[in-house]
Amino acid sequence: MKKILIILLMAMLPTLALAQQAGGHITRPGKAKPKTEKPATPKPSKKQSHSQPVGTGRALSENRPTMQNKTFTVNGVSFTMVGVRGGTFTMGATNEQGTDAYDDERPTHKVTLSSFYIGQTKVTQELWQAVMGSNPSKFKGVYKPVEQVSCDDCQQFINRLNSLTGEQFKLPTEAQWEYAARGGKHSRAYKYSGSNSIGDVAWYGDNSGSQTHNVATKQANELGLYDMNGNVWEWCCDWYGDYSSGSQTDPAGPATGSDRVFRGGGWFNYARNCRVSYRGHFSPVDRGNDLGFRLAL
Repeated sequence: MKKILIILLMAMLPTLALAQQAGGHITRPGKAKPKTEKPATPKPSKKQSHSQPVGTGRALSENRPTMQNKTFTVNGVSFTMVGVRGGTFTMGATNEQGTDAYDDERPTHKVTLSSFYIGQTKVTQELWQAVMGSNPSKFKGVYKPVEQVSCDDCQQFINRLNSLTGEQFKLPTEAQWEYAARGGKHSRAYKYSGSNSIGDVAWYGDNSGSQTHNVATKQANELGLYDMNGNVWEWCCDWYGDYSSGSQTDPAGPATGSDRVFRGGGWFNYARNCRVSYRGHFSPVDRGNDLGFRLAL
């Protein structure tokens, strides 16, 4: 009996050896190998693409143009105007501004605007150079915002740009600027343009290193607009004046005045002065290395 068992074991040794080499699984005659189930291949997700003029700033995932954007090229330099669909919003010291709001941001009031276009970024030194043939900026860099330009200088630039393009560019009204900074119809009621955390969206006093930076290197707002806060202030076309509580449609500010409005904050400002409702004003002939602008159409 023992001999028979020894003979059977010796006959099985080659099979066991093969099983060991195969990882411990014995394949029996007459049965197919067990199928290894492949994990389901995930379908590729459709990624949204967001055009950026320069820099590395990202757009919010929900950013979709409300109207077809327009891109223009002047003397080899391209720039994009973002379509902003009109609507009604509350202008001034709304609740999210809290105790940071100043008296001239009150009273809040309802404003209804027609659709318009506004620059995706501030006017860069590259574009200014292409139109004007010079660069007045202190902090040089082709993709940095142009600065040391007065409101009157901006109007000269716009006149020349309109001659070159046949368009009707202008400075935004104060109401257009604030509506766009708040995100238009896509507004999430942020304190700053695109976030409640200013460092996400702006180069300001605490992070700028006392200088301007390339445009579009911070996160965009709900409309895909970059640097609506910080870097350099932005001239508006309105004369500065007090707010009234009555509802308005396409307001253009006071008929006369001594100072023009500027908005958005600059590279050296505290966060409080970079909020979407904060208002600044200077003489239209004043210049500074923190004063620039953004186009409207």
